[in-house]
Amino acid sequence: MFADSKAFSGFAVDDLAKAKEFYGTTLGLRVSEDGTMGLLSLHLAGDTTVMVYPKENHRPAEYTILNFPVDDVERAVDALTARGVAFERYEGFEADGKGIVHGEDGMPTIAWFKDPAGNILSVLSGGP
Repeated sequence: MFADSKAFSGFAVDDLAKAKEFYGTTLGLRVSEDGTMGLLSLHLAGDTTVMVYPKENHRPAEYTILNFPVDDVERAVDALTARGVAFERYEGFEADGKGIVHGEDGMPTIAWFKDPAGNILSVLSGGP
C-alpha cells in the first residue's frame, strides 16, 4: 500500500530558533524553514528529510530520535565537543572519558548527545 510513498519522520522541539541554530550551525545540516507552517526541515544525505515542529508543552524523547553514522566516532565526538556539545552516559553502557561506548559483540561504537530541546541523538560507527 505504501511501498512507493516517500515517508518522512518528524519530532518536536520547544524552541524552533534554537533547533535551527543547533542543527544548522552546530551539526552542519542543511535546514530550511517553512514560514507559513512554522516548521523546519532537516535535509539529510540520501534525499531524506526530517520535519521539526514546535510544541509548547514539549517533553524530550527518552530514546534516540536520530542517528548519524560516521566513519570515525572519536573524530566526530571531538569535533562536536569543540562546538560545545556534551555527551551523555547511560547506565549499562561503559563509556570512555569522551562519552564513547566502544562496540563489542556486534554493537556499534556509539556516543549519545542531546539537542537544545533535550531530544537524544547519536553518532555511531556503521549504520543500517
